[in-house]
Parts: sequence; C-alpha cells; structure tokens
Amino acid sequence: MSEKKPGILRRFFGGIWRAISLVRHVTFNLIFALLFILILVSVFSSDDKVKIPESAALILNLSGDLVEEKRHVDPFDQIVNEGMGSQEEEPEILVTDLVKTIQAAEKDQRIKAIVLELSSFGRGSIDKLLQVGSALDAFKASGKKIFATGDYYNQNQYYLASYADSINLNPMGTVLLEGFGSYPMYYKSALEKLKITTHVFKVGTYKSAVEPFTRDTMSDEAKEANKAWLDELWASYKQQVAERRGFAVDNFDETVAALYQKLQAVDGDMTQYALDAKLVDSIKTREEFRQDLIALVGESEKHSFNQVHYKDYQAQVLPPVQYDNPLTEKVAIVVARGTIVDGSAKAGTIGGDTTAALLRRARFDENVKAVVLRIDSGGGSAFASEIIGQEIKLLKAAGKPVIASMGAVAASGGYWIAAPANEIWASPTTITGSIGIFGLFHTLENAMPVLGLNTDGVGTTELAGLSAGLPLFKGLTPEMSGIFQLMINKGYDEFISMVSENRGMTKEAVNAVAQGRVWTGSKALEFGLVDKLGTFDDAIAAAAEKAGLKQYDIKVMEQELTPTEQLLRDMFASSTVQSMLPAAKESAFGPLLKQMMTQINQDFQMLGQFNDPKGIYSVCFSCKAVN
Repeated sequence: MSEKKPGILRRFFGGIWRAISLVRHVTFNLIFALLFILILVSVFSSDDKVKIPESAALILNLSGDLVEEKRHVDPFDQIVNEGMGSQEEEPEILVTDLVKTIQAAEKDQRIKAIVLELSSFGRGSIDKLLQVGSALDAFKASGKKIFATGDYYNQNQYYLASYADSINLNPMGTVLLEGFGSYPMYYKSALEKLKITTHVFKVGTYKSAVEPFTRDTMSDEAKEANKAWLDELWASYKQQVAERRGFAVDNFDETVAALYQKLQAVDGDMTQYALDAKLVDSIKTREEFRQDLIALVGESEKHSFNQVHYKDYQAQVLPPVQYDNPLTEKVAIVVARGTIVDGSAKAGTIGGDTTAALLRRARFDENVKAVVLRIDSGGGSAFASEIIGQEIKLLKAAGKPVIASMGAVAASGGYWIAAPANEIWASPTTITGSIGIFGLFHTLENAMPVLGLNTDGVGTTELAGLSAGLPLFKGLTPEMSGIFQLMINKGYDEFISMVSENRGMTKEAVNAVAQGRVWTGSKALEFGLVDKLGTFDDAIAAAAEKAGLKQYDIKVMEQELTPTEQLLRDMFASSTVQSMLPAAKESAFGPLLKQMMTQINQDFQMLGQFNDPKGIYSVCFSCKAVN
C-alpha cells in the first residue's frame, strides 16, 4: 500500500502541473496571436502613410500635458491599448519632440502655416511653454503664418495661442484668464475623525509641505511665501502675453467686479468681451475658419483645407529610434522629473539609484565630456537626493562639468540634487529653494480600539518592533519623538552645510534664504542660489563651453529597456495602429469631481512613495501649482 502512494501523488501533482502548463501555453498562444494580428495591421497600414500636399497647414492638435520626460508606459500595454482602441488616460507631450517637429515644419517647403488647435492641451509650465514659443517665433520669422482657433481657451492654451498671427474664437466660445493660485486640500479634521494621529518633525518656518495633514487652513507664513512667488509668475505671464498681443498689462481682469462690469456692457456675451479686450482677433465659425485656410493653402478632397495633423507629421519627420554616433563627443542629458524616491524607479519618478546609475553611465562613457542635469521636481527622499548628489561630485572629479538646468520646479530635494553642480541655470519663473526637511508619520493608536484591534507581545529591548512598524499601532513615546526631531535637526544642518559648501556661501547666508521658503528663479539669482538665468539650450551650451567642445552631439541618457521591451518598442516604433474611438463627453460636474479626487489621490500617492530609510524628506507640495 505504501508503494502505491507515491505513484498516486505523482499522478495527482503531475495532473496539476499539466493543467498549469496547458493554461500557460494557451495564454502564450493568445498573446502571440494578438501580436501577430497587430504586426499585420502595422505592415498593411504602412501603405496608408499620410501624404502631405505640396501646400498644407500643420495642425498642432496637442493632447495632454507638456513634460520634460514621459512617464514609463509598458510597451506591451501601449500596443494592446492602441490595438483595442483605448485612449491614454493622462496623455503627455514631450516638449523636445514638439519643438523638433515645429523646427522641421519651419524648413519644410510644403508647410505654409501652423494652426494651433489647443482644445485638448492640458498643463504646461511657463518655462516649457517658452521653449515651444521660441520655436513658433522662429517659424514665423521664416515668413510663414500661425493661426489659433478654438471654442474655449484656458490660461495655458491662451499662452501658446498668443504666439499666433491671429486668434480666432468660436461664436459660442470663451476666453478665461484667471491667474495663478495654490489651493491644496487639507486633511486634519478628516484624519481626526478617523482617529489617525499625525506626527510632524520639521525645520523651517516656511516648510509648509506637511500643513495639509496638520491644519485645516493654510498658515499665514505659507500664504505670505506662496503669494510672493505666485505674483511673480502672474506678472511674468501678463507681461509676455501683453507684449505679444500688443495691449497694456492692465488689460487683464483681476477682480470679479471688473469682469462683471465688462460683461454687463456686452449683455453677457463672452465672445464680444474677448474681442473688445483684444484677447482675440476674430469671431468665426469652424466653416468660416476653414474657408480662410482654404484660400491660403488650398482645398482637400474632404472639403477642408490641405492639412497634416501633429502626430502624423511627427511620425514622418522624427526618427522612431535614435542612434548615437560612436565617433562624436557628446553632452549628456539626464532628466530628473517627478518625486524623488529611494531605490529604483521608472521614468516619470526619480529613483535615487536609477538616476545615479544614469549619471554613472555618463561618467564612464568616454565620448561624454559634460552633463546637463535637467530637473523638474518638487523633491522627495533626502537620502535618495544625497545618493544622486554623490554621483554628481564623482562626475566633477572625473573632469566632466555638470550643469544643473532647472525647469518648472527644482525645489526641496530638487534643489538638493542641483547644488553640487558646477553651475545652476534656472528660468526666471522656475520655482526653487524650499530648503528644509521634515518627517511625517501617521499612527493608529486611537483608531485601533474603535476597530477592536490590538497588538501586544514582548521583546528583548525597548527598540524591538521598530523596524516592523510597531509605533504605527502603539503611537510614539515622547522619547521617540525626540529622537526623530534630533534626526531632522541634523538633516537640516547637513542640507544647509551642503549648500554652503557647494555654493560658496556661509551657513548663515544659506539659512537666511532657507527655512523652507520658496523662491522664483529671479529671486534665487539675487540670493546666490542659482548662477544664471536662461533656457535649457543655454545650459547645454554652457556645459559644452566648460568642456571646451566646439562640435558635439547631445545624448539623452535613458533607462535601458529589457530585451523584450526593446523588441516590442522597435517592432511598433513606426506602427500606425491608432484608436478610432471618439473620446467620451463628460458632464459639466464631472471634471470638477475628477479634479478633486485626483488631488486627493496624488497627495496620498505621494505619501505612498515616501520610502526614505530615515523617514526624512525635502518636498514642496505647493510647487504643484506651476506644472
């Protein structure tokens, strides 16, 4: 009997294994079949490549947010979504790709004009919009025209539209320029209702990153600091737009009373209001606008003007895969965009180890002679920031100059990783500084009894259970709180000492402009926190000059894909499989509810990314207002 049991068990587990293998093979075959179908679609659709007429307008129908670096999307997921007609939930536009596409159109004799159709264009900080605007100015300087048309212009959309030779508005349209603001969600009362205790350890009078979890309103100190840099941004916006549109800066309505008075004069007609305020040049229907463009570039077979859309044109003028010339000297670009976290992270988040590895690759690449660290981050883990900073120091020691180029935001941890560079470049509207750190813990000692839960046990020391998160359930003793505050004090001293050493400032001078206070790039220049004001291109040129380069290529250091990811990306790089499904229309209330839920999700998602080994962070929450 005992001899039969092994045989029975073998057959039993063998059957289970065969079933698992069958499921695995069926799943693999289904995936293979799907890939095969998509390949066929890609191949056969290649004959349907969009043909550009000899006289046409490039329609910049931009969809999504303008970003320095696109967040990582799994290539397989992207292929399946495109093949199934799914729309990307939060699309992104790489600013460098957009600029290159406009530059190609400038030199393309077939492209006679650009049409800015911006109804789906989302967020974009002033520094990114300026990069695009410079390319649009060059396009106009070549003798070509730019037209903007839309049913509605929000503030970001209108900023780009202001580069056009003329702006058209639909007869039922609206232009609303509301200024800049920072209105975070506050959770103190909600956390108290849930019996969750918040423990905060910080240094810095103006370090307001923790306020959403400790207050129900913005503190006076935070209001003072935020109002200062928001006013600077708004003044910059008004000055630039007014100059391009040819009206006075005081043409912008900044009070409800002023807007109400002007609307009363036109019987509530928002289009007439926009026309009278010289915000737009014409009020025309879509058909009337089409006829204007037909007169300029000719009529298509579809009874519209000859045209090519942004993505179709970009696919033709930008190579799907970039290859480096192994013989040329290079300035390497490392993009640091997003929250700084400890360890590894995909593009769109700054992993301390991941970004350090990119900098290390640049250090050991013999062709790389200088590095530009492009920063768009409100900070995160102090430990991860220091890991990145250490790698920058090693690059400098290897004789390779490092230029930190600040984008929309380089604050808190974003400033930490900029400080060790040879030079720091910022735009006038960059949000930087916020030199301060904090620790934030939530404990459940009051919620546990309500839930009928408890933890209990013994340990060899009073420290036993710390690494297992015992304080989460038991709360913090006064001595534990004291330990954490000592660590924060020490971390802040290390932060300002590091800035002092790298910036050639005394600790007292750094502390005077630190304390968690946020500054614009213009103010930071006055205080010695940055060296020069300029664009991303200016920073690249400065890096090349420091390295003594006359001729050079630019090499973007990117995370290496797995062999499978690379195969999929290469295979479908030129695929024209696209969704033909229209976007669903939302109710008027839907976007507001979505915005509120998105803010709550982002705040707690950021908390979920807090993984600093010491629990010490340098973050600027309010900086989200500029992206």
